Amino acid sequence: MNYTFLWILTFLLVLCSCQNNEVEPPTPQKPASTQQSAAPVKTGCRECHDTIRLDAAHQLACTSCHQGVDQQSDADRSHAGLVARPSHPDHMQKTCGSCHAEQLATAAKSLHFTLANKVNTVRHHFGAQNTLTTPLDIPQSATIDSPLALADDMLRRRCLRCHVYSAGDDYAAVTHGTGCSACHLPFKDGSLHSHAFTVPTDKQCLSCHYGNYVGSDYYGRYEHDYNWEYRTPYTTTTPGNVPDRPYGVEWHELSTDIHHQRGLSCIDCHQKIGHGTPIALTCRTCHGWQPGQAVPALTNVSVRNKTLVVRSRTADKEHLVPLLQHPAHKQYGQKVACQVCHGQWSYNDGSTHLLLSQHEDHDAWDRLTVQSSSEVEALLEHNLHYSDEWPLTMRDGLTGTARPGIWYQGFSQRRWEQMEIHQDSDGIIKVFRPILDLHLSMIEADATVPFDNITGQGKGLRPYTPHTTGPAGLFYRDRFQHLLPKNTP
Repeated sequence: MNYTFLWILTFLLVLCSCQNNEVEPPTPQKPASTQQSAAPVKTGCRECHDTIRLDAAHQLACTSCHQGVDQQSDADRSHAGLVARPSHPDHMQKTCGSCHAEQLATAAKSLHFTLANKVNTVRHHFGAQNTLTTPLDIPQSATIDSPLALADDMLRRRCLRCHVYSAGDDYAAVTHGTGCSACHLPFKDGSLHSHAFTVPTDKQCLSCHYGNYVGSDYYGRYEHDYNWEYRTPYTTTTPGNVPDRPYGVEWHELSTDIHHQRGLSCIDCHQKIGHGTPIALTCRTCHGWQPGQAVPALTNVSVRNKTLVVRSRTADKEHLVPLLQHPAHKQYGQKVACQVCHGQWSYNDGSTHLLLSQHEDHDAWDRLTVQSSSEVEALLEHNLHYSDEWPLTMRDGLTGTARPGIWYQGFSQRRWEQMEIHQDSDGIIKVFRPILDLHLSMIEADATVPFDNITGQGKGLRPYTPHTTGPAGLFYRDRFQHLLPKNTP
């Protein structure tokens, strides 16, 4: 018997058996101390709002400001008692005021909250005898039976859309917060961008100061007319085709203010404007300063080597302030306002026509659907192109309550080439603009016209400081020479 053969056969059988039963070695386990623990399950507000980031000074629970019920996974239970806009004037005393009582007390007296200048200037122009202290005091009339009642309705529903009671229009660059957040919370593309409270930037200022109002001129923007023939680039009016109009209407790019070109922001000059009485200042506050005089009462201005220095609060840049040296300043400085010579251009829109319409005739507005009001624009676009017409109503800008009728707007002309130069009641020659050149009309549902082309007192010209500062130019005297007494050098 061949034992060698048997021995080899046995060896091969054992070897095959081992290969067939071979298994992967076990995966080494990490020590218990190094194993990753399961991510904690989020509950309550953070379960849904997990992207919210707060700034260092406001590391608070969501319910501290928004109320509601935390640690609830059910939306209805967690939203019980929710305050969506805790910084709105209706709620800010309880929320923001719990920590910032002094700031709220001064803010409530500021022009941004009271709108006293705008409201009372317009109302007095149309015959009001009393002076209001808050926009909420503007009367609401069930029946519009006087020019003043018509003006009051215009203020509430057409004008007062950019203020702390409202979140603004639905255009990408003008939607903003209410109350404190109108200035201190950033919005982007029409939505809240962050919960980080900041010093106001020009973007927040321009969310209200857009269109042909002070602020836009600082950036060299002159709004186009509403008719589609005057707006470029030309766009079709196909339903659903919404061009990029972040401020509601396209604009001409004109000369920007020299201070903007140097990197200064709005709040570098306009300080405390949102809290109490703004710091009173003119161009001479800085440019008329002389070594040895007191430093202007601005927080970002100082003196270094007998030179006035201003630091931009948002860009963190320093600028040396040029002082008045041209002999014209000494000769005319007490008679002529600075912008008469240094304003590069100014708003000269007149006349402004406003119609309160309760009559369902939309075809006449086919070429004027862009109205610098997203609410008016949306209603016109829908009722012109769809059979199921929306009701002809417009919301109150202060309360949000809708009432019958809608305010249309248009202009006799929109120009910037020739500035209006006149002598004011104080004897100073100034730039004027026809800001009160308002013509109010009303048409009722049955086509009755109770008011037609109602104007206020005077021509509607008001002194204005165009924020378009630049070099005076060689022929600066031509702007005001005719207003000087004869034989004036």
